[in-house]
Amino acid sequence: MIAGRVGLLMWLLATNPTSGRGSGARISQLVSNYLNDRGIKYRLVTGANAILFQDNLRSEANVATGIIAVGGDGLMHMSIQVAAQRNLPMVCIPAGTGNDFVRTLGWQPDKPLEPLWAALTKEPDLIDLGAIDGEYFGAIASTGFDSLVNERANKMNWPKGPAKYNVAMALELPKFKPIKYRFQIDGREFAQEAMLIAIGNGRSYGGGMLVCPNADLQDGKLDLMILKPVSKREFVRIFPSVYEGRHIEHPQVEIIKASEIIIDANAICYADGERIGPLPATISAVPKALKTWRA
Repeated sequence: MIAGRVGLLMWLLATNPTSGRGSGARISQLVSNYLNDRGIKYRLVTGANAILFQDNLRSEANVATGIIAVGGDGLMHMSIQVAAQRNLPMVCIPAGTGNDFVRTLGWQPDKPLEPLWAALTKEPDLIDLGAIDGEYFGAIASTGFDSLVNERANKMNWPKGPAKYNVAMALELPKFKPIKYRFQIDGREFAQEAMLIAIGNGRSYGGGMLVCPNADLQDGKLDLMILKPVSKREFVRIFPSVYEGRHIEHPQVEIIKASEIIIDANAICYADGERIGPLPATISAVPKALKTWRA
């Protein structure tokens, strides 16, 4: 058991102090206190930007036996790259505004120390990841309307927090037109106009929107959600249902389970809220790719 050998472990405490409008710094201190009180060895890993953070984490991973990631989905995304490549167990401590990967693992964002307690008392689970052109993601890869909203939100200085996404959506929707996508799904080819594409290893994005509500972290598959064209009025009407996963009952929503999805369009792709870049992209399920703890 992990608890029986905590004294032999060297954890990396990977953190973004600015995540969650200051929650990162506060929760990192709670984690540090928790580890210090129990005599558990760790090294703090951070960075002035994403590139430096990942470089530092990769360097320190040579002497580590596990990663404790404290931050939002962006930090989880970066930490997953190192943990999966080095076969290191990863504890996911929520300290962001969305925390969707942590939600997928079943942890409550308002109880940040529970995953750490689990890591010190039981062995990790093996879960699947997605990979988009070789880059891992834990929760959702997406393209279409939501990616345009992300593009807009990333350029906005106001408002702060989740409200920025809602404002960006209101600004983008009036001019949005469905996009023609070309798919190759486990060898089957077809074209489809769509408003939004979500490819889920996990269930939610955007702070709890259950866009792929039936995604399973241990089935070796990805859930492809296609929202086919609807009127903008209908889009606004059905949008709130995504928070309960009921949008999949709409006749213009299709869900496909797949191992590999090749997708092409004149569109941008995001994964775990991070900008990946223009399509085309090959998105694959990677079974049993990450050691972590689930609720």
